[in-house]
Amino acid sequence: MTSYLDALLPAFGLLALGWLLRRRLLPEVAVWAGIEKLVFWVLTPCLLVSAIAPLRLAELPLGALATVIWLALGIGVVLALGLARAARTGHPAMTSVLMGGIRFNQLMGFAVVGALFGPPGLALGAVATGLIVPFVQVITTTAFALGPNPAGGRFSPARLLRQVATNPLVLGCAIGFAVAGLGGLPPGIAPLLRTLGQASVALGLLSVGAALTLEAMRDRLLLQFLTAVLKLAVMPGLTLLLGRALGLEPLPLAIAVAFMALPTAPTSYVMARAMGGDAPLMAALTSAEHLACALTLPLWMALALP
Repeated sequence: MTSYLDALLPAFGLLALGWLLRRRLLPEVAVWAGIEKLVFWVLTPCLLVSAIAPLRLAELPLGALATVIWLALGIGVVLALGLARAARTGHPAMTSVLMGGIRFNQLMGFAVVGALFGPPGLALGAVATGLIVPFVQVITTTAFALGPNPAGGRFSPARLLRQVATNPLVLGCAIGFAVAGLGGLPPGIAPLLRTLGQASVALGLLSVGAALTLEAMRDRLLLQFLTAVLKLAVMPGLTLLLGRALGLEPLPLAIAVAFMALPTAPTSYVMARAMGGDAPLMAALTSAEHLACALTLPLWMALALP
């Protein structure tokens, strides 16, 4: 019980503190926008590189872990699109349901698995992120590209590849795997990146909490509920069943389930607003999933713990 509290209370405490800070001490939008940019473009890539670089990739169950995660994500995409079709949403709302169903808040994941499993958990969490992020970015970016383009122009495969390839999370994963294959980071660089990466978790969760709003959750309640069920119940359940069926080892399985049980990424709202999605629905889904996962995430961790 103590290990659960040590792992989960800090993460949710930072969310609550961020919400309070935005409303009492730091109400300026520009402050939080700057923090979000710092976390997204600098600190989180440092976290990914520092966690992946020391790994001995040949000793990891990369094939089995990738199979479990990609199968679960593929099924999740089909279910999210089916849900949006059944609800007769337009294309903008469909993209929000899709992001609400398959994107994830990796910073919360790092906070939880780091507290529960220490450095091995962080390392496998970085590997899981390296497997999830490119898949999810390709799917969601393609979904936006196939709909009306608010900036004008037609779908361009070259632009799609450029957007995925220049994503800082994708770059962080790619650099981490490349450095790991070359034998790790040089002396002095590893502690620097590790320190920057540790800062990403606290600042990232504070900024997520600052962006949450209870008012947004009044929008399309049934669609919110079904999307949250898909993200917080169906996706981790699929991952657990697939992992056990394919014989995934206990610790990698627990990490995979934990990351698939996370609420959608806060940057989903930014994407929806910038790329022609349904921003109000995305704000509602982000807030609802973060609140609901306070109940669902501990349950999944209890089921998946080795």
